[in-house]
Amino acid sequence: MRAVEVVWGALVEAWQELRIHRTRVLLSLIGVGVAVCALSSVVGLANIAQQSIVENNDRYGGRPALIAMTPSDGSADRERTAVAWRTVVERHAIRYTSAVQQAGMRVQFRDGAGEVNTTLVDPDYATMHRTVVQEGRWFSGADEKLLAPTLVVNEPFWDRLGVRSIDEHPTVTVLRGDQKVTAVVVGMVRMPDYGDMPSAFALGATAGMLVDTSSVDYGPPWFEAWVPPELGDSLVAAMKAEFGQLLGPDAVAIDRRDYLATQTEDPLAFLKLLVIGIAMLILLLGALGLLNIAMVTVRGRIREIGVRRSFGATGARVFVAVMLESVVATVVAGAAGVALSILIVKSPWLEELIGRGMVTEPPPFPVEAAVFGLVSATVVGALAGLLPALVAVRVKVIDAIRY
Repeated sequence: MRAVEVVWGALVEAWQELRIHRTRVLLSLIGVGVAVCALSSVVGLANIAQQSIVENNDRYGGRPALIAMTPSDGSADRERTAVAWRTVVERHAIRYTSAVQQAGMRVQFRDGAGEVNTTLVDPDYATMHRTVVQEGRWFSGADEKLLAPTLVVNEPFWDRLGVRSIDEHPTVTVLRGDQKVTAVVVGMVRMPDYGDMPSAFALGATAGMLVDTSSVDYGPPWFEAWVPPELGDSLVAAMKAEFGQLLGPDAVAIDRRDYLATQTEDPLAFLKLLVIGIAMLILLLGALGLLNIAMVTVRGRIREIGVRRSFGATGARVFVAVMLESVVATVVAGAAGVALSILIVKSPWLEELIGRGMVTEPPPFPVEAAVFGLVSATVVGALAGLLPALVAVRVKVIDAIRY
């Protein structure tokens, strides 16, 4: 109880001293607060950037762990390959799967007919590749039973249709040889990799009404499965053996397509270290300024310290009181820096800028960033207050009273 009273009393004294010398201390604390804000912000912004990279990788290669099975021979029996795939998937109770095939679809737009790159998929594809639907919806199992095939298109396709809202129930005419097929557009997704080229997704089950799926120009379909990352490598080995028995050796190629299969290092590591290094330099400069202010303040309080020592204040009490002045100041500056960092990092405009509008699961402000900032501020305050505290302890009572 006595120790708590001593510490609390030292904190109160430190706060009072800061109020008295607030003008001199304020400028040095600005640098500390800015450095803490930079330290916390770089961790928070790096989380958003990393999430953006992860989700972007998921769209191209699939979520970890995504296993792909591709026929080694383009002329292989497609039906036999599909049956073998379903057999293996059911045996391992894999929840998310999709057949994927590239095809060409000729579409009649308002400004003329054009060839559209079309990806034939199953409904699970959107979950497996973290597809972002901006307007409307993705495919459902019920779409396979509709009389009119459904499409999910990208922005250039959407713009060429000239529609403003999915509520208009837009349709498009697909030219399949001499036939004209009316397809219903149920959604619009962002696909930056296609640039200004119109592209679309269609269900593999209804693709026969839209494109010639047997065309050798685009090759046979491949099959994808999304499994827990910890099971990815073991399932690849097991599926290779099973497909070897069902289709023969080397009939298909099985591997992982997700980014974790090849990427083991943080792509933002260098940038993080660079910004943290700059922030630490700013923090050091702020600490030096605070140290200079603290030394000047202590030398101006020599008489006061001598009087306190003559009334029984111990060297430890004086040491703690002087050091806590710097610690309390930097903790307050650190808290202000962390608060400013949270406002910056969680700004909707900044999240949109860094995530390029493609982050579907924005990460919360990391607790470790706030803790790191406050701990850094506390350490800086302790280091800046150590030398002035030692000077205060060395003050002799008789010399201080004569001062």
